[in-house]
Amino acid sequence: MLPKVTIVIPFYNDPYIDQAIVSALNQTYEHLEIIVVDDGSTVHQEKITPFLERIHYIGKANGGTASALNYGIRMSSGEYIVWLSSDDLFYPHKIARQVEFMLQHRSSISHTAFDLINELSQVVEPGVGARYPSMREFVRSFHISNPVNGCTVMLRRDLLDRIGWFNEKQRFTQDYDLWVRALLAGVTIHYLDESLTMYRWHGQMGTMLNQPRIQKEVRMVQMRYRKRLRRLVRSIHY
Repeated sequence: MLPKVTIVIPFYNDPYIDQAIVSALNQTYEHLEIIVVDDGSTVHQEKITPFLERIHYIGKANGGTASALNYGIRMSSGEYIVWLSSDDLFYPHKIARQVEFMLQHRSSISHTAFDLINELSQVVEPGVGARYPSMREFVRSFHISNPVNGCTVMLRRDLLDRIGWFNEKQRFTQDYDLWVRALLAGVTIHYLDESLTMYRWHGQMGTMLNQPRIQKEVRMVQMRYRKRLRRLVRSIHY
């Protein structure tokens, strides 16, 4: 029996939400549930209405992406969790292919390459990914940046019970913080070099609108884990 997978879609005033939901519903993988977490939206909820019979739609007061993810995961029944931003898209074989990869590698967490798309969902840069010559270099990269695109990640739900959930104090870098904690707990983040997600770059995305706050949080994460990451890098010999 293949494992059940939960797709959590945090939603806040995003006009692309219907496209994200359609891409989740179009998955070839059958053992699936879709949870849309409305993080206090005031517009675009009508785009969700046509899908209400096929998804779980839950609302909460605005608290940021980490709180929406944690809320959705608490409501989930899947053994595996994936996160889809409401402005991004999954290719139809995303879940099936990544489950296969995870089971093959006995992985607790994995990430993949992705295709960069524009406002019209046109691919403008295919095959973007964090490719490193060794695990040592991959871990070293966390000193200066986050090499893992959160919407390409699939993880076992029980991993969060082991290392902790998304840090809700991190409004923009909750993913960076979680990946580092996984590495420090001795968890291998496996990489599947296939584009299974379409990552949308547009003028209204949070990454564009909140750069000063994001960079401040990035520095906080780096300072918090700098010494432990250095020790981890020194211990890796492959």
